[in-house]
Amino acid sequence: MSTNVPGTTNDKSAIRREFGIIPAWAYVIAGVVFVGIPVLFFGFVWPNEPSEGPGIWMRNLISVLPGTFLAFLALMVGYVNRDAGRRGMSRTLWTLVVIFVPNAIGFILYFLMRNPLRANCPKCGAVIDPKSNYCPNCRHSFNPTCPQCKAPVRPADTFCAHCGAQLNMA
Repeated sequence: MSTNVPGTTNDKSAIRREFGIIPAWAYVIAGVVFVGIPVLFFGFVWPNEPSEGPGIWMRNLISVLPGTFLAFLALMVGYVNRDAGRRGMSRTLWTLVVIFVPNAIGFILYFLMRNPLRANCPKCGAVIDPKSNYCPNCRHSFNPTCPQCKAPVRPADTFCAHCGAQLNMA
């Protein structure tokens, strides 16, 4: 039995689909950063004698935090790169915006300004903008319109509310 209750299998599969668009190169960069930052930078900062500086647990925690943050950032850059492509936006532009605009403002701008996901025409399968009313390939109508003025109408309408033309909705 499948329901749309938060926390059920449907939500988990949607999250898995979103994680699935992160490219392999982003995972590789994230892994290298996650391991490399603590080893290269924090492995040599504090002396190895336990009497100097913070304890071993604190040193490990402090050394893992920057690597974790930067690895997460690499995964998010990869997500934006692929997501912009599947939404018909410039992948290069948005990847550069996310990388170079500081304080996560690039991410915020991307998520506020991103286009809706593109859909396929049910008749011919062409990729279309979800805001469009007709398929540019086969002229299939996605929403009913008035035959005279082309204004959107509801299926239950008998007359067009804009021009008064009689609708032949069958």
